Amino acid sequence: MYVITGASGNTGKEIAKSLLEAGKEVVVIGRNTKSLEELVEKGAKSAIGDLENVDFLTQTFKGATAVYALIPPKWDLTEDWRTYQRRINTSITKSIHQSGVQNVVVLSSNGAHLPEGAGPVTGLYEFEKNLKEIPNLNILSLRPGYFMENLFGTLDMIKHLGFFGYSLKNDLKMPFVHTKDIAAVAVKHLLALDFKGFTTVFVSGSKDLSMDEVATIIGKNIGKPDLKYVTFSYEDAKNGMVQNGIPLTIAEGYNELFKSINDGLYLNDYQRNAENTTPTTLEWFVENQLKYVYQQN
Repeated sequence: MYVITGASGNTGKEIAKSLLEAGKEVVVIGRNTKSLEELVEKGAKSAIGDLENVDFLTQTFKGATAVYALIPPKWDLTEDWRTYQRRINTSITKSIHQSGVQNVVVLSSNGAHLPEGAGPVTGLYEFEKNLKEIPNLNILSLRPGYFMENLFGTLDMIKHLGFFGYSLKNDLKMPFVHTKDIAAVAVKHLLALDFKGFTTVFVSGSKDLSMDEVATIIGKNIGKPDLKYVTFSYEDAKNGMVQNGIPLTIAEGYNELFKSINDGLYLNDYQRNAENTTPTTLEWFVENQLKYVYQQN
């Protein structure tokens, strides 16, 4: 039996589907039945509850061959981002310990080796650290690059202003990865159970790209060949996010993360190789997904 947290999200849903297709028993965790309907129809068992409920999680995890664990994003925070992360982190790790689960694949991130100064990714450092303190637990930490799907958030700016930007440097290359590639790597290891102790696996997409290159790829595919990326100051980036309804704690967290990328810290333990290179290209994502959403809006 495999238990999937975040089963209605991009990676969790794909992992659950693939495990079901492989003939495995799958339990999917969610806060309501509606978000899990598609997976239940495919044969998954649903467990409805809150990731902060240790008793619920402990009972759900008991007997599992492996757990896919993550801290789900929460975009309507009224508290400090790290406080939220710590609460979910503590609940999941305590439940894994109490349930006796021996194998966990955790969704982490590039930069999770940094104990401070990396915004939300520092919360994933703490998540990994807590898991490593559980005796006899085999942990595979997936450390993906920047999610291609995050670029959906640039479409309003492109449509209304004719450009897009973050506080990231324009010429700094970093890995861009599609969540379906992350799911595929997770499933491979969940089925093989080929990890012992604590292991990290980078998931890096097809190539490293700069934001200038990203702008060129997007512009070419949406009929704006002159589309430009603009590097905002940290203050302007924060204010822009807040004006668009993003809680201040998240805006500040992203600025801290992007500063760690700009300063060379976020990727200082990462090197692309054949093993961490995955097939989905940014061109495929833009042509098949981003362009459609752009045209619908």
